[in-house]
Amino acid sequence: MNIDDLLHRALQLEFLSAEEGVFLFEQAPTAELAYVGNQLRQHHVPGNTVTWIIDRNSNTTNVCIANCKFCNFYRRPGHQESYITTIPEYQQKIEELFRYGGDQLLLQGGHHPDLGLDFYTNLFRTLKSLYPNLKLHALGPPEIAHITKLEQSSHYEVLKALKEAGLDSLPGAGAEILSDRVRRLISKGKCGGQEWLDVMRAAHQLRLTTSATMMFGHIETNLERMEHFVALRQVQSEKPADAKGFLAFIPWPFQDEDTILQKIKRARNTCTGDEYVRMIAMSRIMLPNVINIQSSWLTVGKQIAQITLHAGANDFGSIMIEENVVSAAGANFRFTANGIQQAIKDAGFIPQLRNQQYEFRALPAHTEQQALDKIALMVD
Repeated sequence: MNIDDLLHRALQLEFLSAEEGVFLFEQAPTAELAYVGNQLRQHHVPGNTVTWIIDRNSNTTNVCIANCKFCNFYRRPGHQESYITTIPEYQQKIEELFRYGGDQLLLQGGHHPDLGLDFYTNLFRTLKSLYPNLKLHALGPPEIAHITKLEQSSHYEVLKALKEAGLDSLPGAGAEILSDRVRRLISKGKCGGQEWLDVMRAAHQLRLTTSATMMFGHIETNLERMEHFVALRQVQSEKPADAKGFLAFIPWPFQDEDTILQKIKRARNTCTGDEYVRMIAMSRIMLPNVINIQSSWLTVGKQIAQITLHAGANDFGSIMIEENVVSAAGANFRFTANGIQQAIKDAGFIPQLRNQQYEFRALPAHTEQQALDKIALMVD
């Protein structure tokens, strides 16, 4: 294999094999990967604009029977700290979100053994009846797989019912690494890699917009990372022509603080800033049919996230009004609305507020700016 040949093919939007991806990731200089990643970014999203979003990441419940070894957030059924969020609690969170200028609730939770399809359809209908303009970016493939098993139904029918109840888009949560070898070791209670992909196939058939993710830097190999890309790319190539499919891809390094995975498997987050920049560039190179690549400032910090904007990323994600799962494993970085915009400007780009469909939004005139600037302190 030849680095220049592979990079040239990548610039032609060719699908590189997993083995070719490993070769580039391990052999190509960071500057060359970043250059190609940036060129591909300009092909998909021309110009100097970097997008960001105001949303809230809330949890339906912290009860979960998946027993993921990297998660400090979940509680077993019956635990004294277990909860199911109530409608009055949602109302407080959503009204606060609206005051801060957001319109989307990123709503996720655990694999609760007693919460089936009726619970979620009733919840979605109630929230949409109270707040017709609210956008629900909710659940994820593992939760859909869990509900499907409880209902003895199909992914398509479960997603169809959820969409009719108010689901607007499906996050790419729970992908981790789409290798069953890895999943058996870190998240045995979750759906396998193939089922995760099949849930997304069903979502695309229903024209639900989705995203895709990767949590890397634990016990996976470089080949398994590249096979993850190839699997996502294949599902994206199968989507109906009028479906958006995977509208964005978000990779982030494993957060290891006090996790079972760290203690038992001795897995540690050894991802350097250089490695993360390389992974952003490889995301562009290996996923030529996904338009948006989001940098995870929450897990890598401002400076590294800024560098990734020159290596293929075109989105800075959310200010994170509320985030509980990744933070519970040691992700401590925070941004205010002004801070995220300034970080984008300091990196040489123009910040642009967006919605989940990556459509531009104007900064809301009614936003309580002073409160919005205090969000980072509120969630610390």
